[in-house]
Amino acid sequence: MRKLKVLISNNQKNVKIPSGMRLLIRRCCNAVLSYENFDHDAEVSVSFVSNNEIRRLNAEYREKNVPTDVLSFPLGENNQWDVNQETNAYMLGDIVISMEKAVEQANLYGHSLSREVAFLTVHSMFHLLGYDHEAGGLEAACMREKEEAVLAKLGLPREASYVDGNAF
Repeated sequence: MRKLKVLISNNQKNVKIPSGMRLLIRRCCNAVLSYENFDHDAEVSVSFVSNNEIRRLNAEYREKNVPTDVLSFPLGENNQWDVNQETNAYMLGDIVISMEKAVEQANLYGHSLSREVAFLTVHSMFHLLGYDHEAGGLEAACMREKEEAVLAKLGLPREASYVDGNAF
């Protein structure tokens, strides 16, 4: 049985993290690994940050001086990951989510903050596994299809929408 360790840190103060969010993130990470038949122990870190922090990271690593919703920092290439010597788990990488952007997008798309963070987590997990959508085309379409399939399995299809008025 595969084990997944998800390290979650809240490094921002602008958005209250809804109850159940940490469990939802773990479920999202597990669902992606199951969908991809990933059968190794793994570790992932997820950080909630402010728009200012994600803008700084986006400028530093992508040379885009604007806030974005999520950044993915994979620790592997071509299905080769660093291994934690203590646990033998594959260290997949880091997910950084702007909670301010997540609230903004949840309101824009008319769904809950939890659904938006679930989407961003699933999206980023596919990046950690080597998927990319930046060039568009078939790979982007394939990635989106996989994201939607995982979210549907989690009971969070695109039409699962309500706005969480207690997000702030």
